[in-house]
Amino acid sequence: MVENTFKDMNYSEYFTNRPTDQITRDLIGRPLTFTNQNNQVLGGYIVEAEAYMGRKDRAAHSYGGRRSPANEGLYRPGGTIYIYSQRQYFFFDVACQEENEPQGVLIRAIEPVWGIEQMIKNRSGKDGVLLTNGPGKMMQAFGIHSRNWDLHPLEESPFSIDLDDNKRKIPREIIATPRIGINQSDPYWAEKKLRYIVSGNPYVSGMKKHNYANNNGWT
Repeated sequence: MVENTFKDMNYSEYFTNRPTDQITRDLIGRPLTFTNQNNQVLGGYIVEAEAYMGRKDRAAHSYGGRRSPANEGLYRPGGTIYIYSQRQYFFFDVACQEENEPQGVLIRAIEPVWGIEQMIKNRSGKDGVLLTNGPGKMMQAFGIHSRNWDLHPLEESPFSIDLDDNKRKIPREIIATPRIGINQSDPYWAEKKLRYIVSGNPYVSGMKKHNYANNNGWT
């Protein structure tokens, strides 16, 4: 039996009780779901997530204390949803730490489990690893095309991250790597290993077929 460390925590406690990189690593293997307007539950297990360490982190939207309506979610209390957009894509983050300490975690990929048929429809027929192997793809699979849930506390939204350790899927190995798409002009933050993945899981963005692990990298 796995010790049930976080089951009785609320989201604000979970997302503030230790450093953001540790929170990000702990999210790997946890179920993330979205309940749509038709009461369909869509989602899967988190296999890839990146930590953003706030004002000091040159890759963070809050670097240097930048603050605007677009990134306000990062400044809200831990457990607040921060959704941002790039071109036509939307990305799902959760604020970490206390209010006005603008750190967060970006969920980059899930291994789909629930509502797969609807997610394929939402992705215009794309299936297999292409269904959710990237942050924009995951949000498309959920049918999300706006920032409507930005600034909402997780517990007051259709999103859910299950904190029950007994429902968490256990990776054989969690690997820390540099984050994706970070400006190389600052090597320290570009190379800092703040991206956590399930080793060998095919739904991790950019995972090569020859690196796929048996049982998708789960124990």
